Amino acid sequence: MAPPSAQTTGSNKKAQLGRFAGYVFASAGAVIGALLLLVSLLRPDAFYGLRSMATDAAYPIGEAGAVGRSGSRSFFEAIAGYYQAGSKNAELEQEIAIARVRLAEAAALEQENARLKAVLGLKEDENEPIAVGRLIGSSSSSLRRFGYLSAGRNDGVEVGMPVTSPMGLVGRILETGRSTSRVLLLTDPESIVPVRRATDDVVAFAEGRADGSLRIRLINLGINPLKEGDIFVTSGAGGLFTPGVAVAMVTRITDDGAIASLLSNPAATDYVVVHPFFEPEAITASQAPLRTEQPVEDD
Repeated sequence: MAPPSAQTTGSNKKAQLGRFAGYVFASAGAVIGALLLLVSLLRPDAFYGLRSMATDAAYPIGEAGAVGRSGSRSFFEAIAGYYQAGSKNAELEQEIAIARVRLAEAAALEQENARLKAVLGLKEDENEPIAVGRLIGSSSSSLRRFGYLSAGRNDGVEVGMPVTSPMGLVGRILETGRSTSRVLLLTDPESIVPVRRATDDVVAFAEGRADGSLRIRLINLGINPLKEGDIFVTSGAGGLFTPGVAVAMVTRITDDGAIASLLSNPAATDYVVVHPFFEPEAITASQAPLRTEQPVEDD
């Protein structure tokens, strides 16, 4: 009887046959691969037809995958756009409002330039802004309308100087401290600004109202030429405000003028610019009390 170690079981034979078959298939695959590689090097166009057939066969699967990717991307983009639509619409509305004001100012400046070209000896305004600061507060609970600016005498600010924002005129300096100032807003009942319609020479006064709007009072009474949507800009009369700065837009017609909404809302204004007097020598005596206000001392 042969020893157990010398016996060959059925499972061992199967394992040996499996290994032998694996070697055969591996060798055959290597030979076939070498032949295909040799053919592709010598005859590159031999497999064009096979590649085209494979591409055509895989086309429906690839198209389905592309449609799926595009659809999922559009779905998620639609969701993101839905949540971002509010902020984008607000930004677009703000840009449109600023563009409308800029267009009105451009029309006013064009007309102003055409009129001033007829004046001999006219020199261009080379005034630089005095200071830039933040509106750090404003009154809203009383009948008076004041703003508080983070710039004062140390920055060159003086009583009476105009204050503007990117949307137009805000008001004028009423009192100055070392580093802060108080601004008389356009909506204050004591505020009166000479204005004209941006498209022509219809002149008026913009008077502040305690409810946050402006009253446009025409100088030349008669047939009221105003209509809703008219833009009014500073006229430059009196030498205080530079001509062509946006002030208000007409919202309602009255017998002697109109009611207008302020274009530069102080509540929505962050940074403002303090400008020098347009024509200091032309400021009338009626504006002298502005310079007699007691200064505001900072704590």
